[in-house]
Amino acid sequence: MRPEIDRTTERGRRHRTDWMALLSGVLFIAVGIVFISRPGIEPVIMIPVVLGGLGFAGLVAILVRAVRR
Repeated sequence: MRPEIDRTTERGRRHRTDWMALLSGVLFIAVGIVFISRPGIEPVIMIPVVLGGLGFAGLVAILVRAVRR
């Protein structure tokens, strides 16, 4: 005999946006486009841009989590 499954809880739930993953992905896509379009850019210049972007994405993720609670 198969157990009863309550499907109403799964249907009513919404998936929350993972802002850290979303912003990090957009950042890495943008950095890749910049490297392809301008191959003369030094990696030393792009490292602080990437780190700053990841820091910004982390800050947004923290703020969103604080607002949700």
